[in-house]
Amino acid sequence: MAKKKILFVCTHNSARSQMAEGIVNALYGDEYEAYSAGTEPRGVNPLAIEVLKEIGIDISHHRSKSIEEFKGQEFDYVVTVCDNAKENCPFFPGGKKYIHRGFMDPASVEGSYEEKLYAFRKVRDEIMDWIKSYFIENKDEGVSFFTPINKI
Repeated sequence: MAKKKILFVCTHNSARSQMAEGIVNALYGDEYEAYSAGTEPRGVNPLAIEVLKEIGIDISHHRSKSIEEFKGQEFDYVVTVCDNAKENCPFFPGGKKYIHRGFMDPASVEGSYEEKLYAFRKVRDEIMDWIKSYFIENKDEGVSFFTPINKI
């Protein structure tokens, strides 16, 4: 059976989409093949790398990618993980199913290193719980499906 392909999209492709890609590929790679991209890629946030390393997932080799790199490819799911990406990329031509599940941007948290690390851990855990719930247990709770503007 062929793996289902998922494209996680966020604005900067630095934290949320990178963590989602890493989690899916590390924990559920036998069923899914995940990728991530950004509408304005800026590099992988070191704290995203650190909090995934804490749970045994290595994304230190990841790089920030533009959504443009994936044009012409098909994905079973295109998932926006931030509201800005949903607004700026409401349609991806190769997507079969569009899902929006926004998460707080941990990179926007100001404060001490410990406070920032806590925010990244919290978002990592929320993403992992949602992925398990939606993609593994096939629950649609807390998910907003949408019809891209270009398809209406």
